Amino acid sequence: MPNFHVMTKPNGAVCNLDCTYCYYLEKERLYPGAKSFRMTDEVLTSFIRQYIRAQSAPVVTFAWHGGEPTLLGIPFFERALEIQARYAKGKTIENAFQTNGVLLDDKWGEFLAKNKFLIGISIDGPEELHDVYRTNKGGRPTHSQVMRGLRVLQKHGVEFNTLSVVNRKNSYQPLEVYHFLKEIGSEFIQFIPIVEQLASEPDEDGIRMPKPYANPSSKVADWSVEPLQYGIFLQTIFDEWVRHDADKIYVQMFDVALQSWLNFVPSLCVFAPTCGNAMAMEHNGDLYSCDHFVYPEDKLGNIMELPLAKLAASPQQFEFGNAKRDTLPAQCRNCDYRFACNGGCPKHRFLETKDGEPGLNYLCEGYMHFFRHAAPYMEIMANEFRLGRSPANVMPWARKKDTPA
Repeated sequence: MPNFHVMTKPNGAVCNLDCTYCYYLEKERLYPGAKSFRMTDEVLTSFIRQYIRAQSAPVVTFAWHGGEPTLLGIPFFERALEIQARYAKGKTIENAFQTNGVLLDDKWGEFLAKNKFLIGISIDGPEELHDVYRTNKGGRPTHSQVMRGLRVLQKHGVEFNTLSVVNRKNSYQPLEVYHFLKEIGSEFIQFIPIVEQLASEPDEDGIRMPKPYANPSSKVADWSVEPLQYGIFLQTIFDEWVRHDADKIYVQMFDVALQSWLNFVPSLCVFAPTCGNAMAMEHNGDLYSCDHFVYPEDKLGNIMELPLAKLAASPQQFEFGNAKRDTLPAQCRNCDYRFACNGGCPKHRFLETKDGEPGLNYLCEGYMHFFRHAAPYMEIMANEFRLGRSPANVMPWARKKDTPA
């Protein structure tokens, strides 16, 4: 069994925000009898022990997500560190933590810095863009609170990256988003396109954002990014980045694209030929095939009943991962950019091709637009890498292209 990743949700979908586009908030409805969504010490201990034991690599990374993990308080994570130390057995343990930043204060800053947590902080751009969809339970804006939390991280020297959801609103102001992220000190930037379908009525579990193909009457939610606009968003930022920032700013999408041009297996599951090595675990130990496929039929089992490693290596999970490759429509298999895209995330593959074959990615037009535009730059960066030089050497060439002959 190769090493695998588990996105751990120690308090399930419980969150202090009520973001319009959040696909995970409604997952609480899958546990109607739950009296608490707080992970018990028994489950926490069993998970940490099993997860460390299942990894063959010398470095084991725990990823704490939600919902909002800071709602659990610092003592929960102090306990997690104690258990990790007990079962490390010579392995290096690292912790990554995704947060909306609202509850971060000096105590959190001291704890996260002392224990070298890598923090992902969610922010969608400047105030007027961030606050469109990212509000609290009372419908109030959150940008100022997130910025206060970010300043806590900076004050205490906590390593962080930013995660920005690309949606219907901010996708039309790419440079405003990018310049803002640079101004606040983000040197590691992730852009996540939001694409959700909404059913006209909830299903029997109360879920309104259905699994692809599960509800023929579902429609793309109006906060979802539009396909071509997503490609334009990426292209616009790329043109700025490749001329001025390739030597100092890490943009995940661009780095993963370069991996493809180098014939490496993309490190981001969205663009890998198959998936299945990145699972999600709920507060009670239920393990699901993927964070985007937390549905009853995609539940692999519970780690308190069956070993985590056995669930991760189960036929069900292998079938799930290989389906990404095996169900790729002919239009994608014959595409010039299959090597860079591989059909994209299965969650977004709910359109039909021009020949009426199912499985086309909703974002296909945008991906094609971006990859076609970035191709000559990627070829130069890949060649520089192969020659043992920095891919950032593309910058002078890119700037020279803008100079009239």
